[in-house]
Amino acid sequence: MPSTDACVEFLQRLIRTRSMPGEEGEIAELMAAELRQLGYDDVSIDAAGNVIGLIRGEGDGPSVMFNTHLDHVDAGDPSDWPHDPFGGEIHDGVVWGRGAVDIKGPLAAQVYGVAELLEGPRPAGDVYVTAVVQEEVGGLGARHMAETLHPDLVLVGEPCRNEVRRGHRGRVELQARVRGRMAHASMTDIGRNPLTVLGRFLGELDGMDHPHDPNLGTATIAPTLIRTDQTSANVIPGEAWLTLDCRTVAGQSASTIRDVLRPILKTCEIEGTTAEILIPEDDRVSYAGLEMTYGAEHPALSLPADHAAVQAAVEVLTEPLGDAPPVDVWDFATDGGHFAEAGMTVVGFGPGDDRLAHTVNEHIHIVELERGAWGNAALARGWAERYAAA
Repeated sequence: MPSTDACVEFLQRLIRTRSMPGEEGEIAELMAAELRQLGYDDVSIDAAGNVIGLIRGEGDGPSVMFNTHLDHVDAGDPSDWPHDPFGGEIHDGVVWGRGAVDIKGPLAAQVYGVAELLEGPRPAGDVYVTAVVQEEVGGLGARHMAETLHPDLVLVGEPCRNEVRRGHRGRVELQARVRGRMAHASMTDIGRNPLTVLGRFLGELDGMDHPHDPNLGTATIAPTLIRTDQTSANVIPGEAWLTLDCRTVAGQSASTIRDVLRPILKTCEIEGTTAEILIPEDDRVSYAGLEMTYGAEHPALSLPADHAAVQAAVEVLTEPLGDAPPVDVWDFATDGGHFAEAGMTVVGFGPGDDRLAHTVNEHIHIVELERGAWGNAALARGWAERYAAA
């Protein structure tokens, strides 16, 4: 079985290495060095800055990619945390810190779990362990990897309490933009307030019906940010923007949602205003210098519960975990949607309580990390073979 002490110590080093999106260079080198030290057959860093470790198979069986990411979200005010968010401290069998759950605990469990292949007979197909950049800001690394690496199976290690995940809703970010007429706040008859239009639009959104998917649940649209072109409180703004976080089901995209929302927004206009729904795009540059322009869109991911890849994962995990793991879907989007869109079969498994992700209480129990590494070891050795035999 994987060395728990070594896996925990690696996790502590990962947590102590800050890696905000676009700043993953140091942690990429740390992971690459660990893969080399463990004896992976080939270790490389691609043009995006993604880390790729390879253990070669002994035949021509299906290839498998274990995948996580290198970046994490902002820790916020360290004084709000019970322990140093970048200390990697251990208290009562628990490792604390930003990334403990999302995603450095699962990353460590994949690196050490898959390394068990080096100690015995290898599977027929190649096995990759990869960690990509900028997952938290739209998936630059995964978008690049989906074009350059094409395994048959992908195991996404986002936290799910060592259960199996077969999909998730997607995420699309849209923007409602309203142009009005700027004026002194005392002269409401002269101004045309774009916030009035957005207020009406918010009311319409609240009563909307959304598509339902039997596997993923119901799509949602959440207004999250409002801003105007003003910093002065005594001015009617000339322009206002509303950000919409849309959680999508199969068949939805940024353009299809925009087409639904556009006529609703138009009905909310008042005289002297114009409104439109935009699909905003960002220019992103990875720490390695790769440039991409894309919208904030993660495709939905969905496999039926009886899919051969899902069932094979459950069967393989039953022995190391002591019982058949539950199968469910994630509440949040992952890079798995990019890989699935490129034609790969994607299933999820990883240690860590996903409900602690992005919080000031982020931590992972060492026993859960250990079980995650055991599960990854079993999947690396037997998942592809069982899937191929189904």
